[in-house]
Amino acid sequence: MFSYRRTPELPTAEEALAGRPEPLFALPPVHTVLGNPLAGPYPAHLETADFGLGCFWGAERKFWQVPGVWTTLVGYQGGHTQNPTYEEVCSGMTGHTEVVRVVFDPSAVSYGALLKVFWEAHDPTQGFRQGNDVGTQYRSALYTHSPAQQAAAEASRDAYQQVLASSGYGPITTAVLPADERPFWPAEAYHQQYLDKNPAGYCGIGGTGVSCPIGVAPAAGG
Repeated sequence: MFSYRRTPELPTAEEALAGRPEPLFALPPVHTVLGNPLAGPYPAHLETADFGLGCFWGAERKFWQVPGVWTTLVGYQGGHTQNPTYEEVCSGMTGHTEVVRVVFDPSAVSYGALLKVFWEAHDPTQGFRQGNDVGTQYRSALYTHSPAQQAAAEASRDAYQQVLASSGYGPITTAVLPADERPFWPAEAYHQQYLDKNPAGYCGIGGTGVSCPIGVAPAAGG
């Protein structure tokens, strides 16, 4: 995982690469661990949530290990470029961050429980980086799929900020934004479930060691 830019800076819509109307690659049909389809439409009783917490290889594994998660897939979100490639995202000229899309059964795992995994799996105070991974594509982000998710995400951020501050950390830099108008573009096939295919592969995921209070806000219908 790498970045071409020495000083990370988000491009404007005018500066960003245009991309293309169709993807250059096909998404694998099923999850290599969970056995369920990667692409939607998903069963009606399931919900979707998007999490950006640094290198998506290790981040995806964190979520597929959670009971109640139906499928996960990795991709790019929050920027301007349509159907980007990994190399384009790493150039810093798409505006996207690396994201894990989590499709889950809310009767088995709550959105709040997934937020706890998110906050504790990375350092949300680092801006355009996670550890040694530097670039706008490693920024922390939550892209929400309902008003309930938005409210729960904001409440969890505020609660976690308090415990982080008491442990000596600075302000959380996580973007908490609706997924509407911020399309999720799936990543190349080799990125999907990368650490299942490559168990000894690179994983840059590492949290602060500060526990996040769970249940800070309900996410019914989220």
